[in-house]
Amino acid sequence: MKLHFNASEHDEAKLRLTQLTGLYGQTKIEDATHIVALGGDGHMLHVLQDSLSYGLPVFGMNCGRLGFLMNNYENDDLPDRVAASETAPLHPLRMTATARDGSTHDALAINEVSLLRQTHNAAHIAISVNDKQQMECLVCDGILVATPAGSTAYNLSAQGPIIPLGGGLMALTPISAFRPRRWRGALLPDVSKVILDVLEHEFRPVSASADSAEIRHVTRVAVEQANDITLKLLYCLLYTSPSPRDATLSRMPSSA
Repeated sequence: MKLHFNASEHDEAKLRLTQLTGLYGQTKIEDATHIVALGGDGHMLHVLQDSLSYGLPVFGMNCGRLGFLMNNYENDDLPDRVAASETAPLHPLRMTATARDGSTHDALAINEVSLLRQTHNAAHIAISVNDKQQMECLVCDGILVATPAGSTAYNLSAQGPIIPLGGGLMALTPISAFRPRRWRGALLPDVSKVILDVLEHEFRPVSASADSAEIRHVTRVAVEQANDITLKLLYCLLYTSPSPRDATLSRMPSSA
């Protein structure tokens, strides 16, 4: 087993990186069989994005604040722990955005696809799921579609639900909805295709982002799960860290 360690910029993660590379060495990512991510959920998601280019499984150890996607930090017997881990397959979202000049843009998102108003004018967005219109006009600051892995990121800040890994769901969450005021979003099967049409886009411009890839002045955004792409998140049931360290909050798949 050849391990490549990737640490966040936090002091604790840097310290753990020094300890682990001293014990197990550091393999170049091009020659590695596994990636070990040291940090919190945010860093894990960055590492998963990088792993798209290499197809390597990622084993995370919590050295940050949020660790829903991470295992507990233990420096003993790390290769054995990695070898004994189970895989939680993750599929990113594929965004196809149409800009007002007619151009189309494709991007992948591990966290979420989000639409946000560009000016002081509220966004007006029509929502369709599987070619059936579900909402004629959502008046809001924006809306997002989140994966289970990304449900503890922007989605959670927007009062969206936390989704267990492997739950077969994605979250459709409004951002500061004005009308309908009481609508808090929906949980959709992960086979759903979501179409978001921007109404009055000349007067109410909206941008779309797939994680960090942003397209401005969009008129339509299609979002669906990219089932042809699989990311491999490794978890060890005996060491999984929900962080805060309360097992009732863990989002890892159950052993039952």
